[in-house]
Amino acid sequence: MPYDEEAHEQSRLLDPRVTELSGRRSSYRAEDASSIISSHLSKEELALGGTAIGERLPYNDYTTIDWLHDLIKDSYRFRDLHSKKGFINRTWAAWDACQGWIAAAMIGVFTAAVAFAVDISEATLSDYKLGHCSTNFLTTREACCTNKSPFPSISGAVGENCEDWVWWSDTYWVKFAVYVGSALIYGMIAGGVTMTTKANLPAVSHQDSVERSEETSPVGKAMYMAAGSGIPEIKTILSGFVIPHFLDLKVLVVKAVGSAFAVATGMCLGKEGPFVHISTCAGYLVASLFPKYRDNGRKMREMLSVACSAGLSVAFGAPIGGVLFSYEEISTYFPRKVLWRAFLCSLTAAIVLKALNPTGTGKLVLFETNYGVNYEPIHYLVFVFLGIVGGLFGGIFCRANFLWSKSFRKYSIIKNHPVFELSLVVLVTALLQFPNPLTREPGDIILKSVLIDCRQPEGSWICAQEGQDYKTNYYGWLLYGTSVKLILTIITFGCKVPSGIIIPALDAGALFGRLVGQAIPDISPGIFAMVGAAAFLAGISRMTVSLAVIMFELTGEVDYIPPFMIAILIAKWVADALSSEGVYDLAQTVLGHPFLDPDHALHIVRNEGSQVEELIPPPQTMNEITVDLPADFRVPKSLLATKLTQLKARGLMDAGVVLVQNGMLHGYLAEAELDFVLSEPCVLDEGEEMVDLLQGPIAAFVDRTPLTVCGKAPMEVAVQMFGALGLRYLVVVAEGSGRVEGVVIKKRLVWYLEGLKGE
Repeated sequence: MPYDEEAHEQSRLLDPRVTELSGRRSSYRAEDASSIISSHLSKEELALGGTAIGERLPYNDYTTIDWLHDLIKDSYRFRDLHSKKGFINRTWAAWDACQGWIAAAMIGVFTAAVAFAVDISEATLSDYKLGHCSTNFLTTREACCTNKSPFPSISGAVGENCEDWVWWSDTYWVKFAVYVGSALIYGMIAGGVTMTTKANLPAVSHQDSVERSEETSPVGKAMYMAAGSGIPEIKTILSGFVIPHFLDLKVLVVKAVGSAFAVATGMCLGKEGPFVHISTCAGYLVASLFPKYRDNGRKMREMLSVACSAGLSVAFGAPIGGVLFSYEEISTYFPRKVLWRAFLCSLTAAIVLKALNPTGTGKLVLFETNYGVNYEPIHYLVFVFLGIVGGLFGGIFCRANFLWSKSFRKYSIIKNHPVFELSLVVLVTALLQFPNPLTREPGDIILKSVLIDCRQPEGSWICAQEGQDYKTNYYGWLLYGTSVKLILTIITFGCKVPSGIIIPALDAGALFGRLVGQAIPDISPGIFAMVGAAAFLAGISRMTVSLAVIMFELTGEVDYIPPFMIAILIAKWVADALSSEGVYDLAQTVLGHPFLDPDHALHIVRNEGSQVEELIPPPQTMNEITVDLPADFRVPKSLLATKLTQLKARGLMDAGVVLVQNGMLHGYLAEAELDFVLSEPCVLDEGEEMVDLLQGPIAAFVDRTPLTVCGKAPMEVAVQMFGALGLRYLVVVAEGSGRVEGVVIKKRLVWYLEGLKGE
């Protein structure tokens, strides 16, 4: 990934006092430096400035967070709060300890309320493509036909006995036209609202002077904040990068509205991924109410990991699976306290959603099944077969979707007009899915109908077909549905609307599993539909433990956990052989988001046998970022200004200058801090020519003991240090002498690893 694209994943959680300072620059005098520094830095930050750890300002819009620094910062806050005596102080300390639990519960309630609104809206909009309820125009078809036809269908064979439901027409072609027209309208609405979240991510100025013109405002690549599932971006955020405005209230609202309309189109997408984004937005908004989370990037990410669990909990009614999904698929940092709070958050979301009862069933389990038949040892061979096919499906999908994104979406008419692409996909989807009675419905209805046990068919079209002697047409519809789901999901995933991949994968797997089940005697085909759904989703996402738990929570079939596990493991192995990365990892590559997965990175560098010295920047770059200190530690102010200009010319705001004396390390000054002290006349006297980096005002911003690593150390050491400690930068020193050889920032390591993956 080029550096100029990497510069944009930055934090918007900049202390608002920085902006306030910049607006009042002219009113300060040099002698006010100490008071200004004191007002800008918190108490725990000032304490840091007096230690060997060194001081760094809160991260700004153009940098990653420093996990280690935020940990130490919170330690000062904690000790200061809990060291005070007295009833009031102890009460405040107790309140501080409870905030994480309170925030987790609030996030769960918030997420469930939004999910309820989206579920009801999406179901109602979907049904409007077919007809309306005569007793209540705002009622869904399922609620309208309760106790009359549990599985209403537009096939004509089912649902006709529901007198309260009125079809728009009895003519097939009129139904077809209304269906396609409604889908196109919904698609344009979903795409239109998504376009309102377009933003140009920040970019660094490439001017040769520190003084920046007000007319020049560099912008980075364009991004639609509410598009897609949001999971790749959330993974990026939780790994230490922050995408500005991605978790704003506006994005949450647009994501909810866009999801309802996008899913209602009938496209091969789901609302489960967007629910994770919505829950993370809820987590950010709620956690921002508490200063200890708002002012600390590390702790904020803990709450975001907690919030992710609520997304899957409300999407599937799977509270335990939601917690495991956040742990396995989303988070790179998941300590035990985060696990406990995620458990509470997911539980709260599930309880509230069950009470709101959007499905009208009063049950949390979405696709409850009770096959009443146990599987035999011979059926394990079928489960293995489903796992193999699921892995092939996942591997083919990941490769095909990656190629589709890199080829078709490079054309200017598609790239510059996302709604046009969306309209084409909606049109193709409607034309291909409407003729098949199995694929006309929304994805969750399809899954619900395919998992049915035909011992109690209750008017199901599928059971009616399976009860016939001549099933060739039915087999054809099952095969056709599986193929169409694969093709349409490939071209749909990545469109600029809120969309998830989970339900389409489950649908395709369930259709194929139902087809396979037709050849297995004396056992319900729904069992193989259920296992096939798990296998296909495992092949695409590479989830394992969390998926097995989600599946038995979805269906209530605890006895079928071993078949789930077999199919999921086989599918993952096969898919990994075809494509080493799952759909979310590939989406991060396509979108250009930096991400450091320590486990995956260790596997890559272990095969290379490389050393840390390979990460050292070129000599020219090292000359630009190195400041040689004299004996008195005083350097010309103009030299620092020149260094800052050269840093900005590199296009990365995560950089900084390394301070050396006779080749030995004496500190590190990050670019953001250097920019701040040079641009604020209150910190340095405008007439001051020489700057003291040891005892002057700028010394509070110097990291006096940056972490170092030997250049001859294996690359695994650097990966572990960046991954486990969450470092922003690492100084490379020579073996034996300890002289500075280079500085490695996190994005340089990510760029290096991506280069290895591409070889």
